[in-house]
Amino acid sequence: MAFTQYYFIGIGGIGMSAIARYYHVKGFAVAGYDRSETKLTSDLQAEGISITFEEGVASIPPDFRMKEKTLVVITPAVPQEHEQLVYFREHNFKILKRAEMLGEITRQSKAICIAGTHGKTTTSTITAHLLYQSHVNCSAFLGGISNNYNTNLLLSNESNYVVVEADEYDRSFHQLTPFMAVIISVDADHLDIYGTKEAFLESFEHFTSLIMPGGALVVNKKAELKPKLKKGVKMFTYGLDPTADFHAKNIRTEKGNILFDFVTPTDTIYDVRLGVPIMINVENSVAAMAMAWLNGVTNEELRTGISTFSGIYRRFNIVFNSEKVVYMDDYAHHPSELKESISSIRQLYPERKITGIFQPHLYSRTRDFAPEFAKSLSQLDEVILLPIYPARELPIEGVTSELILNDVTSIHKELSSKENLLTLLDEKELDVIVTFGAGDIDKLVPEIKNYLKKRFS
Repeated sequence: MAFTQYYFIGIGGIGMSAIARYYHVKGFAVAGYDRSETKLTSDLQAEGISITFEEGVASIPPDFRMKEKTLVVITPAVPQEHEQLVYFREHNFKILKRAEMLGEITRQSKAICIAGTHGKTTTSTITAHLLYQSHVNCSAFLGGISNNYNTNLLLSNESNYVVVEADEYDRSFHQLTPFMAVIISVDADHLDIYGTKEAFLESFEHFTSLIMPGGALVVNKKAELKPKLKKGVKMFTYGLDPTADFHAKNIRTEKGNILFDFVTPTDTIYDVRLGVPIMINVENSVAAMAMAWLNGVTNEELRTGISTFSGIYRRFNIVFNSEKVVYMDDYAHHPSELKESISSIRQLYPERKITGIFQPHLYSRTRDFAPEFAKSLSQLDEVILLPIYPARELPIEGVTSELILNDVTSIHKELSSKENLLTLLDEKELDVIVTFGAGDIDKLVPEIKNYLKKRFS
């Protein structure tokens, strides 16, 4: 059955919105539901996509109630009792998960799939930028808004390459058909789905078995993984380890810039300069450069691409910077991400006081990793914890942000509601301030920025 229109439940999600944009640009009728208005939903509406914020069936546009024309796309986060989903299910509409849609796109392309517990959005966006600005070109479905292009979707009519972020949640990445793949990290996560670390690792190993013959796997040298590759699939390692096939050496800081030499299996590109000068991006850039190099991007294109990469919205963004205070915002929401991010900030500002505001994401993740979160946050001079952002989950008895706070070793630590945060900040000496989290903490960013402008102007 050939569908001419697509209805997305959860259209405001970063992954869903990219696919919605893709079909809209291709000339299909696209509409959808999301539970709240955001900048992203406003952008989609401005592009001509109809969005409702009412869950009731009556809010579904009449044209999209014709099942012979309409394909319904959902995310795993949509509850089964969602009124619109119930309606579509009871009326026998074709319903696919977002990952299944992405899987179909990868089967029609030479898909470069970036997987890992953390770092995949940054690495996939760098990879896409390297290819897109080169003679190779590509399309890309990204898990963040690229600052270079102000979108999470890149489209090319000249290239069959597509860069895709391979999401391990709900085993979504098993729907993909990679031509080549990167695995950045396999730190256990989503134990509400996987149950054990072993099952989590097995899921990544199965993902490696999906790579097409003639393709390649580029895996972090540190990753605890036993790939299950098909015959004809090459494997390369990358990292900062000098024994890795692709690695960075001679990493140095000069006048606020970070430079390194990029070593490939056959040659070295000297004096590569990071466009976003934070240490965590060196390893991510090595992974992206390795993938681009394997697919024909020239050495000079690699050098230019890395230096012109300008980052991703909510990935280590400097929101406000004055002589008196620096305010940064970061998406980090896993203990390993927090550790790396805080370490990078500490390297940038070794002599300054760093205050971190963290909103935990998911009750289950907080329950499973509270001690690890506390250890990472203890690198900060001062810690402020907001209530847990539930996302798709119902509360778990006894699981609150206090679980993390109790194990934080920083002397200055406390809980705060979102409503009282600015009042609390008014009582503090601020130097470097950072907001962390994957929930709705981003809605506080403009308020904090305006507060700091007024206080320190």
